[in-house]
Amino acid sequence: MTKTTEATGGPERRVRVVLVDDHRMFRTGVQAEIGRTEETGVEVVGEAADVDQAVTVITATRPEVVLLDVHLPGGGGVEVLRRCAPLMGAVENPVRFLALSVSDAAEDVIGVIRGGARGYVTKTITGTDLVDSVFRVQDGDAVFSPRLAGFVLDAFASTDAPPVDEDLDRLTQREREVLRLIARGYAYKEIAKQLFISVKTVESHVSAVLRKLQLSNRHELTRWATARRLV
Repeated sequence: MTKTTEATGGPERRVRVVLVDDHRMFRTGVQAEIGRTEETGVEVVGEAADVDQAVTVITATRPEVVLLDVHLPGGGGVEVLRRCAPLMGAVENPVRFLALSVSDAAEDVIGVIRGGARGYVTKTITGTDLVDSVFRVQDGDAVFSPRLAGFVLDAFASTDAPPVDEDLDRLTQREREVLRLIARGYAYKEIAKQLFISVKTVESHVSAVLRKLQLSNRHELTRWATARRLV
């Protein structure tokens, strides 16, 4: 996966990584796949399952690279990026972020890149390619799964069309999270559990989303989200 030294047979370089994903089994799988430090050069120095944990762990460990899921309890990957902006902007030893998500929606890709992530790859990536991507991000390169780069080019290079959906941009990050979960068929209780909020708060967010988007019910909301590939 990485270049090795003749003397030890181990990797020439090392990179310290934090894994941020709300699925423990996925984190375990990534750790097993890329975290064999003597073979890959990747040392996993911390893990987190939500926004608050992520900010705490990243601040404490100061890794070179963070593998960041987009959809997280507590505000999503964009919120992690916002709260870690000083670490990303550090003159010496900046923390760099690589989004690693099951989502290939343009809105998700553009959102985290705007937030400061250096790249975005999907969870279909191989272990070998993920290790390579981590080292490239450590070097300051921008890394994208092939078709996702087009989203970024369209969003940042186009001067004819706004890169952000104006309707979607009216929603807060938490309202977007609730919107996605509603559109995926989750019940209010399930959403409350996943986002660590009360059912009443979920109801309030849904009402706000319907009002802002001028929709009448969750069925219309689902159609709206599906048409924009947010589901």
